[in-house]
Formats: sequence, C-alpha cells, structure tokens
Amino acid sequence: MNVVIVESPAKARSINKYLGPGYKVLASYGHVRDLPSKDGSVDPDHDFAMTWEADAKSTKRLNDIAKAVKGADKLILATDPDREGEAISWHVLEVLKKKKALADVAVERVVFNAITKKNVLEAMEHPRGLDEELIDAYLARRALDYLVGFTLSPVLWRKLPGSRSAGRVQSVALRIICDRELEIEKFVPQEYWSVEAALQNARAEPVTARLFALHGEKLDKFTLANEDDAKRAVAAIETGRIKVVSVESKPARRNPQPPFTTSTLQQEAARKLGFTARTTMTTAQRLYEGADIDGETAGLITYMRTDGVDITPEAIGDIRSVISGEHGGSYVPDAPRAYKTKAKNAQEAHEAIRPTDPSRLPKDVKSYLSEDQAKLYDLIWKRTVASQMESARLEQTTVDMTTADGAATLRATGQVILFDGFLKLYQEGRDDEEDEDGAKKLPKLAAGDALTLNEITPNQHFTQPPPRFTEASLVKKLEELGIGRPSTYASTLSVLRDRQYVHMDRNRFVPEDKGRLVTAFLESFFSRYVEYDFTAKLEDQLDDISAGKLEWKAFLRDFWKHFTGKVEEIQDLRITHVLDALNEILGPHVFPPKEDGSEPRKCPACDSGQLSLKVGRYGAFVGCSNYPDCSFTRQLTQSDEDAVNEQGPKVLGYDPETGDEITLRTGRFGPYVQQGEAPKGEKPKRSSIPRTYAIEDVDIDLALKLLSLPRLVGHHPEDGEEIRAGIGRYGPFVLHNGKYANLESPEEVFNVGINRAVTVLAEKKTRGRGQSRVIKELGNHPGLDAPIQVMEGRYGPYATCNKINATLPRGQKPEEVTLEQAVELIDARAAKGPAKKKAKKKKAAKKKTAKKKAAKKKTAKKKAAKKTAKAVKPPSEDAPEDQAAE
Repeated sequence: MNVVIVESPAKARSINKYLGPGYKVLASYGHVRDLPSKDGSVDPDHDFAMTWEADAKSTKRLNDIAKAVKGADKLILATDPDREGEAISWHVLEVLKKKKALADVAVERVVFNAITKKNVLEAMEHPRGLDEELIDAYLARRALDYLVGFTLSPVLWRKLPGSRSAGRVQSVALRIICDRELEIEKFVPQEYWSVEAALQNARAEPVTARLFALHGEKLDKFTLANEDDAKRAVAAIETGRIKVVSVESKPARRNPQPPFTTSTLQQEAARKLGFTARTTMTTAQRLYEGADIDGETAGLITYMRTDGVDITPEAIGDIRSVISGEHGGSYVPDAPRAYKTKAKNAQEAHEAIRPTDPSRLPKDVKSYLSEDQAKLYDLIWKRTVASQMESARLEQTTVDMTTADGAATLRATGQVILFDGFLKLYQEGRDDEEDEDGAKKLPKLAAGDALTLNEITPNQHFTQPPPRFTEASLVKKLEELGIGRPSTYASTLSVLRDRQYVHMDRNRFVPEDKGRLVTAFLESFFSRYVEYDFTAKLEDQLDDISAGKLEWKAFLRDFWKHFTGKVEEIQDLRITHVLDALNEILGPHVFPPKEDGSEPRKCPACDSGQLSLKVGRYGAFVGCSNYPDCSFTRQLTQSDEDAVNEQGPKVLGYDPETGDEITLRTGRFGPYVQQGEAPKGEKPKRSSIPRTYAIEDVDIDLALKLLSLPRLVGHHPEDGEEIRAGIGRYGPFVLHNGKYANLESPEEVFNVGINRAVTVLAEKKTRGRGQSRVIKELGNHPGLDAPIQVMEGRYGPYATCNKINATLPRGQKPEEVTLEQAVELIDARAAKGPAKKKAKKKKAAKKKTAKKKAAKKKTAKKKAAKKTAKAVKPPSEDAPEDQAAE
C-alpha cells in the first residue's frame, strides 16, 4: 500500500479516483504545525531555533497519517508545487520521523500543476526529493515575519496604546494607503478650461472637435486657466468659417494581454467581478481542486499561485483548436504567442493560470459550479483563450481644421476597428477610467472641406487628486514595488481590515485614524523598516535563499543585529516624545485649517488651552493642554458629533403642542435629541439617534418622531393588551406583555401596523428564546462536507457549519453572502478554536478576579472596622494610669 499526502479532502478525493486501489490518499488539511503565538517560538540566541506546535485537530490528523504509514510500502508527498506546499510536506515528514513511523518506508515527493488524471499519473512517474532550498526560504520567511511581529507589536502596545499589531509586509502596505491619503489631503485643485466645438459637414454629419492651438501656439492643459481665457478662445473660433486642413489616418494594432498570474488574476477579478483578493484565491482553490462533471472528477484550472505567464505547447495547441472552432481560422495567429515572465524568483514561475482543458467552455460547466466559481472560471477561460488570439487591427484618424484667419486650430480624433481579433472575446479592465475620445468614429472628411459651426462650449475643469487604492490597484502597486509575494496579498489586506486599520468606501481603501497613528509612529521611529526599497530588498534576499545563493540563518543574523539595536533605542523613549512626533506628522490631518481662519488648535471649551494628541488606555485622542481644569476631549478627526459637541446644542425647532425647544446634542453614548429643559433633579425627554441616520439629516420632523417613542401600535387581538413600538439598546422592537421582538429597521418603528406587529411577536414565540432564523442555504462546505447556512441570530447575522459559527463582516448583507465567502469565514473561525471554550475561560477568569477583588475589599473593611473600634474603645479599669489618660 502506498500512502499519498495532499492538503485538502477535495484534492484527496480527486486523486484517489485517479490512482485507484493500492493507494491511500490522506489530507493534511493545510499546514499541520505552526509557531505558537507566544514569545520565544523563534530563539535568536540559539541560532534561530524554532519551536513548532500542532493544535488538537492537526495532532489527530498527524496520528492518522502515522498510523497509515506504518507498514506502508511508500510515502508519497503530493502537496502543492510551491514554497508553502514544500513546507507542508517537510512538516509532515519531520513529525513522522519523530514518531518513528518511517521504518523501511520509502519517501517520495511529487508535484503536478493541474489535478487531472494525466498530470497526476505523469507526476507519479517522476518523483524527486524535498527541495531543501525552498524549505530554507520558507523557514527564513516564517522566522522573519514572527520576529518582526512579536518584537515590534509589543513596542507599539507600550508606546501607542490601542494599536493592534505591526508586520513586515502589512505595515508597508498600510503606509502605501496612508501616504496616498496624505497626498489627497494636501492636494490643491487647479482650474483649467477646454473648448469644444460641435460642427457638421456638407452631408450634415456631426463632428466634435476640441481647440488644439491658439494664435499658432499649441495649447497645454493649463493654457486656458480661467473663464476669461476660455471666452477669448471662443471669440477666436467664432470669428470665421472653419475648414479641414489635414486628415491623417494610420493603422494600429492592439495585442492581447498574457494569461493570468496570481497578481493579475486578483487585480482583474477585483475590477470585473468585485471580488476581494481573498475571495479570488479561495474560489480559485476550489476550481483547482476540481468538480464532478458528468461523473468525472477533474481540476478545472492549473495551480493558482504562480508568477509565470508561459503555457505548455500542448495546451497552446488545444487553445488554438478552440479558437478556430469557436471563432474561425482568421482569429488564429500564424504562430503561437510566447510571453515572458517578469518573476524574480524562478522557482515560483510555474505555468500561467489557465483552464486544464480549454475545450470545457464556461457555458458547459456553469451548472456544476457555484455562482462565484462560474464567474471566475469564465474570466480565466476568456483571458487564456484571448491571449492566443489574433491582434485587433484599428485605424486611427486625426483631423485638423482651422478658422479662416488661422487664429484657432481645432482637432478631432477617431478610431475604427477594422478587425476585432481578441477583443471579440476579452478586454482588460481598468482601475480608473480614462478619456475615451480616441474611440469615437468620425465621418469621412477630406482636406479643404468646409464645416458649419453649430455650437461652441467652454468647459470648466479642476485637476483631481490621485484616487484611493482599490484592491486591484493596491495589489498592482505592491507587485511593482516588489513588496511581499502575490500569494500572500490576500491575507495581508485581510489583516489590515480585521485590525480596523482601514475600511472600505466604495471598494477603495480608506485609512482609519489608528492606522495613520501606527504608520506615523513607524515612520518616525522605525523608518528603515517601512521603507519601500528596504522591504523590496528583503524580498530579493529571500528569493536568493530559495535559489540557493544565500544561507538563511546568515540572512536572519544580519537582519536581527540591526533590528534589535533599533528596538533597544526605542525602549527608553518617553510617551511625550512619541506624542511630539505624532503631533508634527499628523497635525494637518488632526487639526485641519478652519474656514474662518481661526487657530485650529484652540480649545473650544476653555478658549485658552491648546489642543494636542494624547494617549489613553484605549488609544489616542485629542485633549486640552489645560487638563485637569479643562476636560475637553474628542476623537482624532472631528466628526459631525464632535462639531455638535463643540458648538453646543443645536436648535432644530419647537414642539407644536408644548412649544418646548427641540435640540440636537451629543453625549457619552453618541448623538441624541432633547425636548426642553427639565427642573433640577429631573430628566428631560430624550431619544438617541439610530446609527442608520446621519447627524446632518436630523431635522425637526425626525426629532419629533423619535421623541414620540415608544408609540402605541394597537391592542393584541387575543388578550387586548397594548402593543408598543420603540428603539432600544438592541435596536427597533415591538413590545407586548413584557415580551420583545425585533423589527428589521428603525424606519419600521414609525409605520409598523397591528398585523405586522402580531406576526413578528408570533414568529419570535415560535422560534423561542435564543433560536436563530435561517436566512439562506448555501450548500455543502467542500472540506467539512456539511451544509452551510446563513442565520439571523440575537446579535446579528452569521454563517454556521458543523457547529462552527462565524459572524458576518460589518456591512455585509446576509442575503448576498456566497458559498465561497462563507467557507472563508468558517475556515477562519475554525482556525481560532472553539469560541464557547474561550468565552468560558474568559468568564471564569473574570469571575476569579471579581472574587479576589471582593475578598480584598472585605478584608480591608474588616481591618478598617477593627482600627475604628480600637480607636473608640474606652480603657479598662485595671489599665495603667498613663494609658487611661491617653
């Protein structure tokens, strides 16, 4: 019996069918060991010795593997063909050696780029040993990331409370996002004008042209700087008739893009499908592992972690056949296209990502795949096939025309597609759309043709700041700078979101204040380690290790010597020095200039203090220099709530019944509206503003509605008791006889009727306390082979599978969750371990601490009571005379 080890159960099932009897295929379920999340797992003092640990689930799987290997003829390690795959094989082998399970068992390593019968059987015929250089590169990366994270993060926690973590690649990616935000904030728009003329030829065909030159001088972008300049240009065009002076047409070609690498797949999936990098990689993994199609299990795409753009000659032949069959011979170029890889590391430059069988058209496999899988397969198939199609042939035309006196020259440009070539199938997306003037089609024109001027339009423009990064453009930027590796980008960007260093706004990264603080701190005190060039150089050195050009421990020793020296420098740094540096760097962001020109740092509460950054237990905030006499505080960037706080209560109007003043205020728990002022000792009527409403949208009508809550909906038809609707701590509700039931939105509170209220209460009663409602059935988890459901729980929506519950991210609509997204969340939650046990431990620890505090308090009280009793106790009759006198 031969035992084969792969990463996933889906991959195991596919390969088991190909190999048949005589082979037992087992899954490791990814990495089987990792460095424990505690200090000392990598020990620089003992030549970077690394302590590995397997969790309970991995230990069980390793025991199963060891049991299967004992007595086997051969152990075949068939994990993925990259660095991480090599590392998994190494870990499994190391554990089996320690368990002494390899006596008389031959060990082989096989790799295949696609999970198809042909590829797997061919790989089995060509085994090799483990790639030691690749394993060294893995160990170096793992040790480096651990040392940076576990050394730098505690420094952040001490010097910058509220910070979560720092990392080798994550901190540089965060800096890129923060630097772009700073560019946007510093950007000063510049005005410029353009002039467009609507013309027509003798056949009344329309022609649109732009002013190109004025009085013999070619215009640049800012020649027409204001409206007066634009008006003078318009006057110059209006003075005379316009005629064509030249028509130039020239052929052009557009070539297809190469097939996908990991990076370009992530970029294009983000542009065209709206996928995050993580969703793209998870979905691609499923396609690689395969699907059951007409009773046959086969991988649909080649390995998805690659920097290579080449395709095997056999696959190119198949692609050319598909092109000819689907689109005709004219779309097949005379010779196959060859693309060159730009990958620095040759070991990672595998074949490009492509369909394993190009004849499997997207429409043929769609019914066997999930929605996300079908979309991604379609994208990969089209890009691959288009990469071997004929170029598109175009004709670009430029027409120059002048006024009779030659004062103004106008230009019209157009483009005609003579042969669409690869464009028939695929066109690459763009991160930020550009002007498409050149794509317009022009009517037939010749030199000397007279044109009629119909309209002249001067257009005002302002220069725009650089756009924020999308996932696609950030991945592209990281790759251009040589920072990290495309296979790690998905996890890097997820960490930034999970740590709440950034948030997404219309699919673009916006840095949070805590993210900007961390970046400012690192730039001030660890500048070398967030420099783009330094991080890229580290990547080059790691690539040299995998190529056998550099010894991995020597690399770590050199890095550690300089890094620890810098950390020791920072240890004695006082918080005041940190705040001084942050105040200087973040001053323009935290204290932007005021519209009225007044001092932005002046305290609005005491009118004499200066505002500056402060650090508290839960992070940074803005406080007054006159503390404790002035207790004014606000968040780093001034929100609408802070503005209300500074300006005092805002009068929205008056109650039509009582005449009381209705004001908008902000307090400890956020913004609220208040009716009038109450006598001393009493509280006025108040109502919190739900988060679904923006402060600027709160008017007198909404305020009066909120203050009218809870409102009477009606009486329950069964018992005649009142049903009321309101907004409470856990959101909008209806209340009947002491029983609450949630409503879907705050807006529903104002218009819910008796029928809807009774239904909601009945549904709650049917479900029972603590029971969740199923929102959506997604299908089976490919690894756990159990159904996944999206549920509505007491604390919000979540995905569940096999008793593993994962909360949905903020802003994620439960109805729109896909199977791939749910699998991703479930796997991430499972990796963290059982939530109930953690919560139980936390609760027990909290209870223990509370008991200790109570006991301490009780002891202190007893001591104080004894002391008091002793102090007031009268002296006894037989006490000495001097004591009695005392």
